[in-house]
Amino acid sequence: MDLQELIGNFGRNQPIAAQAIGLIGLVAIGWIANVVASRWMLSAMRRFASMSSNHWDDALVRAHFFQRLANLAPILVIYFGVHAVGAHETVELVVQRVALATSTILFVVVISAFLNAVNEIYTAVADDGHRPIKGYIGFLRLLLYSVAVIIALSILMDRSPWIFLSGLGAVSAVLLIIFKDTLLSLVASIQITSSHLLQVGDWVEMPDFKADGDVIDIALHTVKIQNWDKTITTVPTYAFITSPFKNWRGMSESNSRRIKRSLFVDVTSVRFLENNEIERFAGFGLLRKYFTEKQRELTVHNSEPGRDLGKNADIRRLTNVGTLRAYMLAYLETHPKIRKDRTLIVRQLSPSPEGLPLEIYCFTNDIVWANHEGIQSDIFDHFLAIAPEFGIRIYQRPSGGDLAALRPS
Repeated sequence: MDLQELIGNFGRNQPIAAQAIGLIGLVAIGWIANVVASRWMLSAMRRFASMSSNHWDDALVRAHFFQRLANLAPILVIYFGVHAVGAHETVELVVQRVALATSTILFVVVISAFLNAVNEIYTAVADDGHRPIKGYIGFLRLLLYSVAVIIALSILMDRSPWIFLSGLGAVSAVLLIIFKDTLLSLVASIQITSSHLLQVGDWVEMPDFKADGDVIDIALHTVKIQNWDKTITTVPTYAFITSPFKNWRGMSESNSRRIKRSLFVDVTSVRFLENNEIERFAGFGLLRKYFTEKQRELTVHNSEPGRDLGKNADIRRLTNVGTLRAYMLAYLETHPKIRKDRTLIVRQLSPSPEGLPLEIYCFTNDIVWANHEGIQSDIFDHFLAIAPEFGIRIYQRPSGGDLAALRPS
């Protein structure tokens, strides 16, 4: 009796054992197929990607596309091989349905990996002002998984997928509650992308979430912000539509950063300039043009009929605070780190209990935070030191040492 006849007799005499052995052998063949696909073929694709000059194959490897594709091999072996082992029709039908449903889910997993690679390639080739597509990919992935689950259930239960889809209408209210955040995030992603409100790399401030830093990731449901202390704040995507936030991208694109700070002058030190002070200040290079124009203007004004030159109330005179303001403006106009094509003013604000504010409003040509702060500090160091030259005292709230100096000795 040859081996083929022996196997045939065993199958007729022990049908259940024969089917069990056949199914175990089929599973073993599927395992071998998985080993071959995941190890040998996957290693070959990785070597090919490393030698290739293209970037798309490297992105597919990093997204585990080929690894997930290899997972389909054992399922396909079982699906097509279950008929060859001579299994019972019911067993064969169940195994094929389970294999087909599993392959449907795995196929969507493969597509999901491919979409991850597409997003990586898009992010790499797009310029700094690209519009992120990760939110759209996330929504498409969710849609594909939902369809795959419906198809898998219809295969397992041997029902048309339209039966499950028709039943969605009855539970639409429940689905809207379950997927509320997803729907809100989808709408927000469309508005953010179409309006170009946000992109990776933007510096944003969001007080409601105590977020202040750079955007490092924009997904369907969340936006990740790395704060300046290197902590990560996760903000719902739809919050950028419903909550106020500040985007500093315009500062980076304009290559300028604003200085808006005041010196507080002690109002008791404000006075008119004496003639000797006018002569001395007129010799300053930064004030020469100012004094020439100002004295001409004052001469014309004070020569009008009815002006009594001996009374300050009837004439206009130069003041030390006005001269200091002119000096500060001239100093900024000649400063190499100040943008001349942006707003540049030195203005006087309303007096307050802290004194008379002289506000500097200008823009530096360096947007790096540390460099900008250094430029700003150097400017105010100079203004604080030069103010006494004009007879100006900078206001400072009395401290313990000041009050102790008033104590009788």
